[in-house]
Formats: sequence, C-alpha cells, structure tokens
Amino acid sequence: MDTELTRVLVADDQRVVRDGLATLLGLLPGIEVVGAAADGDEAIELVERLSPDIVLMDLRMPRCDGVEATLRIRERFPQTEVVVLTTYTDDRSVLDALRAGARGFLTKDASAEEIGQAIHAVVHGEAAIAPAVQHHVVNAVASTSGAHSPEPAPLPDGLTRRELEVLALVADGLTNAEIAGRLFIGEATVKSHINHIFSKTGVRDRAQAVAYAYRHRLAGAG
Repeated sequence: MDTELTRVLVADDQRVVRDGLATLLGLLPGIEVVGAAADGDEAIELVERLSPDIVLMDLRMPRCDGVEATLRIRERFPQTEVVVLTTYTDDRSVLDALRAGARGFLTKDASAEEIGQAIHAVVHGEAAIAPAVQHHVVNAVASTSGAHSPEPAPLPDGLTRRELEVLALVADGLTNAEIAGRLFIGEATVKSHINHIFSKTGVRDRAQAVAYAYRHRLAGAG
C-alpha cells in the first residue's frame, strides 16, 4: 500500500555519501532509511537483520563489491530489491549489475526526488533505469546477443560468475593486485572472492585452485 513506508538500506563505502543519502532520503515522503553499510559484506549482514525493501547499492566498495553483494542478496533474500547508485556507467558495470539482479540503475548525479521515484517504481514491480545509462543497456545487450546463443552452463560448486572470473585469472597466474586491477575492484574484495572459491570448491591453496580450474575447464573463462 502507498501509505506504508518503504524501508531502505544505503550501501556506500564513503561515509559522507552514506550520511548524505540517509538524510536526503529520510526527508522524502513514504521512505524510511533503516540502516547504512560501508561495503557489500556489511550490506548482506544488515539485509539479513533488518529486512529492508530496497538496498541503494554503490558498485565499487572494499571487501565485497556491489555486483557481488547484489547477487548474494537477491539469491538469499529475494524479497529485497536492489537499486544501484554509482558513478560507473560503462556497459560492463550496467550489465553486470542487472545480471546480478538489480532492478534499478542510477548515477550519483541523480536528485533525491529521482532516487525516491526509482525506489517507489522498483517497490511496485517496475524497473528504474536512468535515461543517461539506458543506451549502455542497449549496447551491452546488442554485443552479447548472438543469434541463437546457447544458455550458459551452470557453474560448478555454486560458484558465482564473479568468482569464476577471479578463478580464471588465478589460473592465468595473476596476483591479487593484478586481478584487482583487471576487474576494477579492491584487493580485499579479491581476497574475499578467493576465500569463497576455496570454501566452495574444497581446495586449500592457489595451486589446487589452478588445477581445479583446468579440471573443470574454467581457465580462460573470465
């Protein structure tokens, strides 16, 4: 019902942005800011504890980035929707976020009213893509829509698409710093992904991870 408050969690690694968004959104009718997270891992923890309707998600954050956090939230807490709010509007960022399950994608120059409108649209089952990034969606879809492209095979051991990318780069011999640079994420996020890979696949070190990647034909898949 429109009289009910939409519960929003803000996730951004910059405190001034988190506080500013919380203040601005708290002034909008129909919105209640229930918490703020400094990275993707904290966002997941707060979603589990607070059950917000919407997470307003930054993309580039330490430990766990916004794409990975979006994917995990949508897998574990499907009642919570994600609206991305970021400065990154390249084709890859847009497509990765939408594939992970985000229902909205806004840039950080959006006004409080535009953010509020996007939040309400997503709560009511609509998508909310800023006009400034809509052409990126078209470009991304056009570049990946080969005729009769087969459905991608499911990944082994519950690996996510991002974990596959990291594993493939490990198999290519890249260091954590090099992987971070290649994927435009922090080294702490890379370490987090590698820990998840080790846990899911049962490998104990990078050498075993490389062997696993080649055994499952995942090397070069990133």
